[in-house]
Amino acid sequence: MSQQRHPLFMPLIFVGGLIFGFGLGFSHMARPEVVLNFLQFEDFGLLFVMGGAAVVTGLAFALVPRLRERAPLTGAAYGRRLKSFDRNVLIGGGIFGVGWGLSGICPGAAYASLGVGNVTILWAIAGMFVGAYAQGYWRSQRTAAETISAGAD
Repeated sequence: MSQQRHPLFMPLIFVGGLIFGFGLGFSHMARPEVVLNFLQFEDFGLLFVMGGAAVVTGLAFALVPRLRERAPLTGAAYGRRLKSFDRNVLIGGGIFGVGWGLSGICPGAAYASLGVGNVTILWAIAGMFVGAYAQGYWRSQRTAAETISAGAD
């Protein structure tokens, strides 16, 4: 699949990330105190940001597949990737929510927060890496155990 990607795919991803990060910094959404004020029902600015993003995303998911048969930069056909709602989703969502509430920042905005000079966010970024590593290790151990038990049958 990566051989079929348009040559501008990676540069556009990079530029899109820069624009997104700049937008988070400019709108002060990369500041943990803004997020914590939202979570404490004191400031609803973040609600409008997330609502606007949900509307734009919803429209894009509804309209773009009707206008184009394939994604312009990857050439992949549009399709839904349905994931099961299970225990892992609940546990992961709970951990994400607790981390978001404790640090006042979500993973994407954490890097933008670092870019606006919040060096204490490095603790949250370190926590994200430790959590991702632990989850990957746990999943690999679980997969290995399932493979061994399937081979014993």
